[in-house]
Amino acid sequence: MNRAVKILLAGVCINLVMGVLYAWSIFSKALQTELGWSSVDAGMPYSVAVLVFASSLLISGVLQDRMGPRRMVILGCSMVAAGLLLSSFATTPLMLVLTFGVLVGAGIGFGYACLSPSAMKWFHPSKKGLVNGLIAGGFGMAPLYLAPLTTHLIGEYGINNAFLFLGGAAMLIAVPLAFTIVNPPAGYTPAAPANLAGKAKSAANADMSWRQMLKTPQFYMLWVMFCFASSAGLMLIGNITSIAALQGNVANAAFLVVVLAVFNTLGRIVMGILSDKMGRTQTLLLVFLIQGGNMLLFPNLTTEWGFVLGAALAGIGYGALLSVFPSITADYYGLKNYGSNFGVLYTAWGVSGFIGPVIAGFVAGAYGSYAIAYTVSAVMLAVAAVLAVVIKPVNNPVEESDAVPAAA
Repeated sequence: MNRAVKILLAGVCINLVMGVLYAWSIFSKALQTELGWSSVDAGMPYSVAVLVFASSLLISGVLQDRMGPRRMVILGCSMVAAGLLLSSFATTPLMLVLTFGVLVGAGIGFGYACLSPSAMKWFHPSKKGLVNGLIAGGFGMAPLYLAPLTTHLIGEYGINNAFLFLGGAAMLIAVPLAFTIVNPPAGYTPAAPANLAGKAKSAANADMSWRQMLKTPQFYMLWVMFCFASSAGLMLIGNITSIAALQGNVANAAFLVVVLAVFNTLGRIVMGILSDKMGRTQTLLLVFLIQGGNMLLFPNLTTEWGFVLGAALAGIGYGALLSVFPSITADYYGLKNYGSNFGVLYTAWGVSGFIGPVIAGFVAGAYGSYAIAYTVSAVMLAVAAVLAVVIKPVNNPVEESDAVPAAA
């Protein structure tokens, strides 16, 4: 096994641990039923973790471009492990907000930001989609084992010990793997695949800094596409069980969460690979059309199998965003400053995490139906589809006076 593959596998395994964020619904339920916390108190650590995750990803992206990925990933994994271990001693909502929300959330952001840029540099540019799909797939796959594992740990050993065991596992698994995450040596050139002909080619652009990136109209088009498509996906993902109960009177729709997790992972990997073959914007257009069609389909869903189909399409569409947008960022703006560049673009995801749930919550509360939320999401996806058609690669050279000195 060559070093490039080892680093890719290490990144996938680290993200399988970082995906502990997705286990919070299990902890939240236990905190309410066993400790009597309110739903607001039980949900606050997760909300803070998501906010800190998005913020720290931007900071880590900038730092890893200057300091290299290894230090950042070691720091991130150590913070996740320490946060989980300290969470085992938390007895109040505020303590858990600090240990899980702040420390674990920041650790996930610091680690997640550095895995894809390092792995992409070890592989030929024609494999960006594959690499991003696998790395992001590790994060998306985490609920498949963490949900049952966390449920078992809480049932057998209690909430505090469940945090303790998960923290210990992160320390023993993720932290040692973090030491393997490095950039290739200077002058390294990855081998081109034998069947390169017909694959998507990277745009021929000089590496740009985030300041230079902000001067290109393509950045704002990408930001809007990422924000609108993520909002639509998160609207369904965050409310799928409530939607099933309201529209189809499906009392126990927890199985839809598993369906979403499986197809979310498949969407990241399959669409990432597809973007290498047919092109990034063509893949994004396909994804937006799938998501938009699903929004038009959802008002008519009333059966369990119908919701399974809707959840599968939602998972594929949302998962694809997390592999194709990192790849197109590297295509348009280069790999040298990818960490900071994608960190800036990732603010679109942070905003979408607010827009999607707020639209759904307001509409459902005011009208007793999600119909208007589906329509709003479909319109946003139509806008994203138009942008995917008109956007062009960044071909204009960057002014030399704008250049940022290379990090040592």
